[in-house]
Amino acid sequence: MITKETHKENSFSVAKKQGGIYIHIPFCKQACHYCDFHFSTSLKRKEEMIMALLAEIKLRKEEFINETVATIYFGGGTPSVLNTKEINTLINAVYKYYKVIENPEITLEANPDDLTEERIIEIANSRVNRLSIGIQSFFEEDLKLMNRAHNAEESKKCLSIAIRYFDNISIDLIFGMPNMSTEKWQQNINMALSFGIPHISSYALTVEPKTALEKFIKNGEIEAPKDEVAEAHFHVLLEALDKANFVHYELSNFGKEGFFSENNSAYWKGKKYIGIGPSAHSFNGKERSWNITNNVKYIKSITEGILPNEVELLSKRDGYNEYVMTGLRTIWGVSLDKIKTDFGERYVTYLQKQSQKYVLEGMLFLEENVLKTTKKGKFLCDGIASDLFLLN
Repeated sequence: MITKETHKENSFSVAKKQGGIYIHIPFCKQACHYCDFHFSTSLKRKEEMIMALLAEIKLRKEEFINETVATIYFGGGTPSVLNTKEINTLINAVYKYYKVIENPEITLEANPDDLTEERIIEIANSRVNRLSIGIQSFFEEDLKLMNRAHNAEESKKCLSIAIRYFDNISIDLIFGMPNMSTEKWQQNINMALSFGIPHISSYALTVEPKTALEKFIKNGEIEAPKDEVAEAHFHVLLEALDKANFVHYELSNFGKEGFFSENNSAYWKGKKYIGIGPSAHSFNGKERSWNITNNVKYIKSITEGILPNEVELLSKRDGYNEYVMTGLRTIWGVSLDKIKTDFGERYVTYLQKQSQKYVLEGMLFLEENVLKTTKKGKFLCDGIASDLFLLN
């Protein structure tokens, strides 16, 4: 049984800085109609890919010479297409080449169709101590529209089993679906809450370029999502999860106390992380980098000992804009004191001037010199943030 104590952070006494390792598994059984992440539906290069991931983990160990690893996150793609032995091999490589805190948060994204009881027990007996399960909806018609690999019954069955072996479980839910009524969305939320899970990530259905969903909408086969419906669903979600004692700690994330995602929180707080695998992004405090989005080229380059990535040096303006964007999405907000220290008085003056209209409109408020979104402004926070960016 994975207990609450397992996922609590307990660092080495010598550790002063902590970071995270993200491992991108670029494989899926089938393509969801709305997804624009990098993946392949062919598994024939899976073994080569795992060897390349292991090689990249080793290759980049010097980047964390002064950091300890506090989180390991398997994303994708669909990480649960790997067997447990393969997952353990990757985790063990991190432990071999990096300093790791005593009880790191180790998350595995998984799809319900991969989570049989036998598989859940295997994972529970590994170092993985957090499951992020891609439920998306408990209704069959929604899953078919999205082209998900699982069905509604598998969603319920895997959760009923998983809660017996893991305390720390998150699920994904999508709102704003075409033809999804407010009542139906409420039923989705109620079903999720009935399992007693401590974390929910929920996103509005968005139409990404070059996806099957975009094509279906252009052809008139599927109705386009409506912003007003998504916003209504969002506020239903806020109310329901607030009543269930969830903390809305980031725009799309809700957790019980003690169950916030350590991995994601580190991103929003600007901590270092290394992204392993094709298309994976990294951040070292001054630079962002991202690996090539091509499995074959990634494997070839890593095999030759060359990291196939592009690097962007962040300017002071970039750093300010990013901090505003991430800060407004979270309960921690945007600290004017931090902006003054990190970026200078000019940035504070600019932010105060630009944000004033949103404060007057009840979208933002200032509390202890920290700028935060109100309940009214939460759904629109990305748009508000972009208006606070410094462009030149």
